[in-house]
Amino acid sequence: MEREAFLARVREAAQAGQLYRVHTETTERTAGRGNIGGDLIGRLAQEIEAVGGQAHRVASLSQARTCVAELLEQCAASSVLCWKDDTLAAMGLRELLTERGIERWDYDRLIALDAGDRRQAQLATDAGISGVDFAIAETGSLALLSQPGHERNASLLPPVYIAVMRRGQIVADLFDLFDELAARGLEKLPSNLVFVTGPSKTGDIELKLTTGVHGPKHWHVVIVDE
Repeated sequence: MEREAFLARVREAAQAGQLYRVHTETTERTAGRGNIGGDLIGRLAQEIEAVGGQAHRVASLSQARTCVAELLEQCAASSVLCWKDDTLAAMGLRELLTERGIERWDYDRLIALDAGDRRQAQLATDAGISGVDFAIAETGSLALLSQPGHERNASLLPPVYIAVMRRGQIVADLFDLFDELAARGLEKLPSNLVFVTGPSKTGDIELKLTTGVHGPKHWHVVIVDE
């Protein structure tokens, strides 16, 4: 094709494209809000159950410890992958695992291994236990910010995932979440922000939904009402 003919076609295509220009409009910042209010713990627990998880509402950290102990017993856990987290420390998770002879894998142990052994150790665990950064009442989602000690694999690899959180970590919806993150300083955000909504689900071309193929089959959220 001659150069002039080619350029003529480009000009023609560009002019045709102008017929379909995208026009942007400024929308109200509150557009899309779900007006979530009232009992946020109740709404969060309801949404967690709706997406296939199990919510466990407890009154104190000591009750949370009892609840986690029962969940670990149910899945006959002999090793777990854990976050280093203030809420987990306050409820005495390390002591609980020691009492029950359950092997604990956390950042301090994993960092001492080479990459291959670190991967094998995490893949062999029976349960993952983490805290959360935020929980979204409207969708039943957990928001997890990755950092050393808050490894994403705790919520991704083991067949059972247990998250422990407090009432003060609940936000009504995504708008409130990003307001909270902005207040902390967006420049401080880590490279990865994960939303966990339910156990692992996989759909095939026959529209059959299978749970637990590529991640946890059982998802428990322990909500401490204090």
